[in-house]
Amino acid sequence: MTDASLQGRAVLITGGSRGLGREMALALAEAGARVAITGASASDALQATWAELAALVGEANVLALVSDVSNAFQAQAAVTDTVAAFGRIDVLVNNAGLGMRLISETFNTQPTKFWEADAGAWSDIVATNVNGPFLAAKVAAPIMVAQGFGKIINVSTSAITMIRTGYAPYGPTKAFLEAASRVWAADLEGTGVDVNVLLPGGATDTDLLPPSPNKRGADGNLLSPDIVRAPVLWLASDASNGVTGSRFIARHWPDEGAPGAAKDDHGTPPQIM
Repeated sequence: MTDASLQGRAVLITGGSRGLGREMALALAEAGARVAITGASASDALQATWAELAALVGEANVLALVSDVSNAFQAQAAVTDTVAAFGRIDVLVNNAGLGMRLISETFNTQPTKFWEADAGAWSDIVATNVNGPFLAAKVAAPIMVAQGFGKIINVSTSAITMIRTGYAPYGPTKAFLEAASRVWAADLEGTGVDVNVLLPGGATDTDLLPPSPNKRGADGNLLSPDIVRAPVLWLASDASNGVTGSRFIARHWPDEGAPGAAKDDHGTPPQIM
C-alpha cells in the first residue's frame, strides 16, 4: 500500500531522465507526488521521462529542467523553479552523477591508474558528484528548515566501489558524499529535515556501465534500476520521519514495509585509513 503522505508531495530528482533517477521519479509519481526532474542538457530522454510522468499525474504536476548541478546558478535555479511550480520542496534526491566512462570506456575491464586519468574528466566527475549535491542542498535546506519539514536523499554506491582499483575518482566521490551526509544530518538535527543515503547495493543496468552484451558489475551481477523504487517511496514518505544520518541498501529491502536489514548504519565502512 502506498503511503498517503506522498500525495501531492513536492519532489526534485537531479539526473531524473534515465536510470535510477527515472525509476525513482516514476515510482513517486505513481504514488501521487509532484515531481521535478533535471538533466544536464536537453535530451530526448528528459522529454520522454517528462511525458511518462505527465501521463501519471498531469502536466501541472511535472517539471523537466535542464540543469547542470555542478553549476551553482543552474543548481539554484532547479530548486527555485521547483518551488515556483509546486509552492514548496519537500524532497530533494541528489541522484545526478558522472561515472568512470568519462575516464575510460574500458574502466571495468582494464582499470585506469589514477595518474593516467585525464585531469579535465577527473574534475568534471568531482564537480558533479561532490559539488552538485552540495549546491542543490545548499538552496533546498533553508527552504525545508523554514517549512519545518524536508527529506534529502543522497544516492551513493557500494562500500567496496569506493576503494576499488580503477574506480577513482568515482568511488571516492561517493565516500565523500556519505561522509557529508552524516555531517548534514547532524547540522539539521531538530529541524524536521532528514538526510539519508540510498544505494542500489551493486552494479545496476544504467549508462554508468559501458554498453555490452555481457554487461555486468565487478562482482559479476547486474541489478535492475527499479530496485530503488520501494526504498525511495519509504524515504520520501512520513514513514521515515525522524530517521536521519542513515544508509540504506536497496538490494536488501524487504518486499513490504520498513527497511529492516536494508538499513546499514555504517557498520562496515570501507577501511580507507
